[in-house]
Amino acid sequence: METRQLEYFVAVAEELSFTRAAQRLQAVQSTVSAGVKSLESDLRTTLFDRSTRAVALTPAGAAFLPEAKAALAQLDRAKAVVQEAGAGLRGSLRIGTMISVGSLDLPGLLGAFHRRYPLVDLHLTMSTTGSTGLAEDVRAGRLDAALLGLPPSELAGLRARRLSHHSYVVLVPAEHRLAARAAVTITDLAGEDFVDTPRGFGNRIAVERAFEAVGKPRRVVAEVSDLRLVPDYVRAGLGIAVVPDLEIVRAPDLVRIELLDASVEWLVTLVWLADHRPSRALSTLLGLVEVMLTAGGDGE
Repeated sequence: METRQLEYFVAVAEELSFTRAAQRLQAVQSTVSAGVKSLESDLRTTLFDRSTRAVALTPAGAAFLPEAKAALAQLDRAKAVVQEAGAGLRGSLRIGTMISVGSLDLPGLLGAFHRRYPLVDLHLTMSTTGSTGLAEDVRAGRLDAALLGLPPSELAGLRARRLSHHSYVVLVPAEHRLAARAAVTITDLAGEDFVDTPRGFGNRIAVERAFEAVGKPRRVVAEVSDLRLVPDYVRAGLGIAVVPDLEIVRAPDLVRIELLDASVEWLVTLVWLADHRPSRALSTLLGLVEVMLTAGGDGE
């Protein structure tokens, strides 16, 4: 059994497509197919059901997948130990992040890490699909860690370091019926049209749950993937917005109203797999995060 065979198998299992797996691995599809067939021959079992146009794991394949991923992870750790012993900290880190990360200086963090450990390859992915997708990418092993804004109930299988937390405010045009109010409740907003980020974004999940808790339906008429653009659509009259109280959404020509609901809170966390020991590179980055948070007074 060869390492490359395991890599082919894991890629196909995660993508459920030989074509996408080959693209991901930058390999020829026939090579990936041959590698998987060779692995099946070595194991004397069928790992994928190829009887339909869709690729699916067989029961044997589903059972083998976590073991194959664990074997590859262990091999990566072993390589990192040898490389570090020979020439300092090496390896790679795949970090996912939201477009907006609250008060954390992510460029400063990664810049400081790169200056100290230039032999570690950093790969930063900025998600336009929200925190839910980032969390799933960490669970699937496509990312080593991610900065996201999900509530704790959505972090199953992940370890999390809380970085910051933010209350919510309501943005309305100056002529809106609520513009003279200093504070409002979720119930006060019933019947309004809303501008928000797409489903799966952490800040929207918190708001949706708050409306569900009081039994009030909510109509989102405009979805924008960049939180910084929400005020533009409120200004255009498409609806009001309930957003984390961040500098990037403050607009002098819009009225900012306090939301009286302590349960609606946007938490920014750094997450990684709970059932795997972090690589040396990730452990080092986590240590640097602690130093920065202590110096800056963020987190808990």
